[in-house]
Amino acid sequence: MNLTKEELQNSVIRKLKRNFSKDISQASQRELYDALASTIAEQLQTNWMATRKLHAKEKIRQMYYFSAEFLMGRALSNNLINSGLKQIVVDLLNELPFGEYTDIEEEEPDAGLGNGGLGRLAACFLDSLATLDYPGHGYGIRYRYGMFEQRIENGEQVEYPDKWLAFRDPWEVRHAELAVKVYFGGQSVCRQGDDGRLYYSLEGAEEIIATPYDMPIVGYNTKTINTLRLWEASSRDGFDLQLFNNMEYAAAVAKENAAEDISRVLYPNDSGPSGKTLRLKQQYFFSSASLQDILRSFVHKHGNDFSKFPEYTVIQLNDTHPVVAIPELMRLLIDEYYLDWDVAWEIVTKTFAYTNHTILSEALEKWPIEIFQTLLPRVYQIVEEINRRFLTLLREKYQGNWQKQNEMSIIGGGKIRMAWLAIVGSFSVNGVAALHTEILKTKELADWYNLYPEKFNNKTNGVTQRRWLLSANPSLAEFITKHIGTDWILNLSELKKLEPLADNEDALKELIAIKHSNKKRLADYLKKTQSIVISPDSIFDVQIKRLHEYKRQLLNILYVMTEYNKIIENPNYEPFPKTIIFGAKAASGYRRAKMIIKLINTVADRVNNDHRVKGRLQVVFVENYRVSAAEKIFPAADVSEQISTAGKEASGTGNMKFMMNGAITLGTMDGANIEIVEEAGAHNAFIFGLTSEQIAEINQKNHYSPHEYLNKNPALAKAVNQLIDGTYTAPHENTFRELHDSLLYGVEGQRPDVYYVLADFDSYAKAHKDIEEVYRDPIKWARMCMLNIARSGKFSSDRTIEDYVQDIWKLKKIHID
Repeated sequence: MNLTKEELQNSVIRKLKRNFSKDISQASQRELYDALASTIAEQLQTNWMATRKLHAKEKIRQMYYFSAEFLMGRALSNNLINSGLKQIVVDLLNELPFGEYTDIEEEEPDAGLGNGGLGRLAACFLDSLATLDYPGHGYGIRYRYGMFEQRIENGEQVEYPDKWLAFRDPWEVRHAELAVKVYFGGQSVCRQGDDGRLYYSLEGAEEIIATPYDMPIVGYNTKTINTLRLWEASSRDGFDLQLFNNMEYAAAVAKENAAEDISRVLYPNDSGPSGKTLRLKQQYFFSSASLQDILRSFVHKHGNDFSKFPEYTVIQLNDTHPVVAIPELMRLLIDEYYLDWDVAWEIVTKTFAYTNHTILSEALEKWPIEIFQTLLPRVYQIVEEINRRFLTLLREKYQGNWQKQNEMSIIGGGKIRMAWLAIVGSFSVNGVAALHTEILKTKELADWYNLYPEKFNNKTNGVTQRRWLLSANPSLAEFITKHIGTDWILNLSELKKLEPLADNEDALKELIAIKHSNKKRLADYLKKTQSIVISPDSIFDVQIKRLHEYKRQLLNILYVMTEYNKIIENPNYEPFPKTIIFGAKAASGYRRAKMIIKLINTVADRVNNDHRVKGRLQVVFVENYRVSAAEKIFPAADVSEQISTAGKEASGTGNMKFMMNGAITLGTMDGANIEIVEEAGAHNAFIFGLTSEQIAEINQKNHYSPHEYLNKNPALAKAVNQLIDGTYTAPHENTFRELHDSLLYGVEGQRPDVYYVLADFDSYAKAHKDIEEVYRDPIKWARMCMLNIARSGKFSSDRTIEDYVQDIWKLKKIHID
């Protein structure tokens, strides 16, 4: 994309004048960011429009990615790099009296559209689709306040609104002319037409307006710019002027507020019926709006010959959140376009593909019938009919086996099992790592695999190297390019050419210097944002991911507690200096996860303020962990903590980002860790803990005694007891009693230590000692880092997308003139 420095500066000046009535000398950094982003967004329009025109004109197969989350991060740097404009922007800003480019970049808020790996995977996929010139787009919700802004107060997570839209977003384009209507509640009414056909309609339903906002998804070094379309909810008649004039102000806007709640917050607390209703509203809202949008486009290009719909349309369901789209497409085809059931069902089952992201059965969504039926009466009728016909198939295949039929029924136990609906209504069901897919096929979804073996396949996750290496780690990117050229940016397997450098001491010293520089950058960031001072000369041991018990942040902090005890009990104990870095958000209604955050911060406060351990051990909790923080943490990490209970993590993508940035994996044989070890070599990682097979054997025998491990390890027993003995709380406080009891006795109907924290502790502690021993030899450690980088090529989302295209989506590349 061609743009001179003079053209860029003139455009920025015009936009400052137009949007803020200021010139460059008067503008704030936030206003300069807005003017700069607006200029770049305007430059993108030509290729974006050309891409949309090609999609509208050419009869090509397109993929639509339905996801409740898109964790996009900041757009400016990514779009500048992908469009080839970053250097000219950096050069211009260096000439202006505003500091460096990075200062302007920091003015952009992270788009509050996601939370964890599910949403970041969706973002990486969109980047790869555009870069590889495939027609693939995203559909989701434009959350006004994201999930939440996390602040740590008195050691506890406190949720505040994430006001990422406090200022206008210069990247998005609102399309009010493309708004559609989505209906909730009411009554499904059936009438028979003169032709003898049954016609269905909704009466007395609540009407919600879905208005789309588009974001450009810019491919790297290509003219292809795909679209992420996000829906905002509102009410057409939400403001009642008569009530307002009667001074009933709250009642006057109640309807509008209720409608806007749908697109207000990502993952609202669903611990009660009203929260569950809102979550289901969100899922149906964006699924229905997106399907209406896709059907409108299809009819415009192809007319009403819906037999061609699967030929030109494939929809990937990112976990169970958008699975309600399956019966909704049936409703639209039958009720709006008057197709017969069998014809519509054939179309639906050739259109949808489903990605399963969890092994945890409790994470497979199940909606209470009373909520689903009340909110979506007509859709519920369709689910019932899908299930009735499916049960007929099961009775034929499993005659007399009523237990299997009941277990596989889509509706059962007063709930609708959305994962079952996804499998029945999709032509493809994929896991996201080799172990995950194998567990689905042989355990969690074994009955379904036996019924539909042809549907199941594996697509190991990946991440985009453009954001997580080229953009996030420019010094390492320059090092790689200097030694092997630039081909790795589009073909990450090229990193294999770095392997000879593992025996080049000069190159290893250069790599050590790069890592130290990145650690210093992270230290400066934490000092500026949280007033925390950390040493770049210590081991940066990092665990950053969503806070969940199976990810075992509790195991990590218990180890810290034992190390702390050891240091203060033995003044001669000199471990290698280590900084343990956590970053995580806990779901607002997840009490025990929030308790673990409290424990981490309580231990951090004690350790960091004890002069006896100064310089030897430090604990940091990165507040409000998000993509922009991650982009500073991944390049700085020495150790990548991937310590989930074996057999629980579907894949993980943080482990891949760490690997390509030269951090060494400390992990269990779980999720994609297995494939990372296969690529890097077992001697270039630190693996510990029970395997999934060993855990399955323990579960089968139903004999597990936490006290056995405490009896063998007095240091561990002491740390566990410190959860309740007043060491970290005031006397008689029960702040961490539930964590203690969950390990030793079990709580809320669970057995003790359900995630085997105590069983894996000794092995985990030994792995830490092995890390320290190797780290004391900088060249040996750097060699391991180099080999991890060189062998990370498999974990590019470009490879993942090519696998999806070949096996599931069957897309063809496009070319923009």
